[in-house]
Amino acid sequence: MADCLLHLICSPKVEDSLAEWLLERAEVPGFTSLPIAGHGSSEQSMSLAEQVAGRSRRVMFLLELPEPTARALLEAVRADFSGSGLHYWLLPMLAAGHID
Repeated sequence: MADCLLHLICSPKVEDSLAEWLLERAEVPGFTSLPIAGHGSSEQSMSLAEQVAGRSRRVMFLLELPEPTARALLEAVRADFSGSGLHYWLLPMLAAGHID
């Protein structure tokens, strides 16, 4: 079964609730989160300060999962975070491991 990399991108307002939600999921062995900046044309979702700066603060969660698990997790995210403006990418993984 092929692994994939699921990226979940949310506003900082959703960060804590999404992190807690992911930590409670038995199918999620762990994840990485990092602050990022979103650049684009979705000004309606940006504050005035973000519009002036030309970027919006976002948080990205990275999860390495088997593809069926990632797809099922996305369905659960859709149900539990409907209307939150989350964005996602699901990409195949070519390789992963630890360098000792």
